[in-house]
Amino acid sequence: MDSELKSNSASWVFFVKVSFAVALFAAAAGVVLAPVDMVLKGYMAISALFLVSTTITLSKTLRDEHEQHRIVNRISEARTHQLLKEYGE
Repeated sequence: MDSELKSNSASWVFFVKVSFAVALFAAAAGVVLAPVDMVLKGYMAISALFLVSTTITLSKTLRDEHEQHRIVNRISEARTHQLLKEYGE
């Protein structure tokens, strides 16, 4: 069971956070420096923020769903082991 409790290394977490910050900065710079009128810049900025928001929501939802399946499988496995133990004696 301990092998299932894997955590990300500190360097990986740092890399992910820096990558997110760089991507967010690049998108913001692209919107600000685009040679278009303010209405189009506003639309691009709102679209980019919405994309970031939905990406975070999607990744959290998929992770929660994965965790739920792991817990359900563990409970089912524990029940099976208990039944085998009771009737195997």
